Amino acid sequence: MNQPRHEPRHEPLAHLALAAQENGPEDAAVMLHALPYQPSLILRGESDDVAFLEAFRGGIGFDLPLAPNHIREGDGVTAYWLGPDEWLLLGQAVSASLTQALAGTRHAIVENGDGQQIIALSGRRCRDLLAKLCPLDLESPELVSGRCARSILAGCNMLLVPRTDGGYHIHVARSFADHAWRSLADAAREYLLK
Repeated sequence: MNQPRHEPRHEPLAHLALAAQENGPEDAAVMLHALPYQPSLILRGESDDVAFLEAFRGGIGFDLPLAPNHIREGDGVTAYWLGPDEWLLLGQAVSASLTQALAGTRHAIVENGDGQQIIALSGRRCRDLLAKLCPLDLESPELVSGRCARSILAGCNMLLVPRTDGGYHIHVARSFADHAWRSLADAAREYLLK
């Protein structure tokens, strides 16, 4: 029997040679960076199921965020509220400990593998740039660090995560990473992109 052959991980934006482009002007008002791969999975479960919530806390070490669009972090794992019964989890080795912790509870875990790309957007004009491509009210008091929002970026679905430094992390599906990056880079030209 033939053994399966696994190809090395291919970053979704590798073909753009981004490392060579990171020498932009020092006075750049907008900076884009492709963040390295992070394991991710989708967790589904009932937010009113006490056994499920306690099992999660016991296995991961913190409570799932139950308020809409909130984020919780702990011990190298981040949980993003996506819906009343759905969370995105990012972090190394979360899958094995979570599967074991949730055994016996009603839940579903879907591994995303490297199915998404996170783009970091920062700089003094990053909000202006994002406003060109996204319909969200970026000045809303609800859209702050510790929160997240699903929306559209240049026609593709995204999860937007405001950062404490005033920047954003933009989560897009791997298949839309090139489009999202090129749209951001094109819209940023007036701001001296770095």
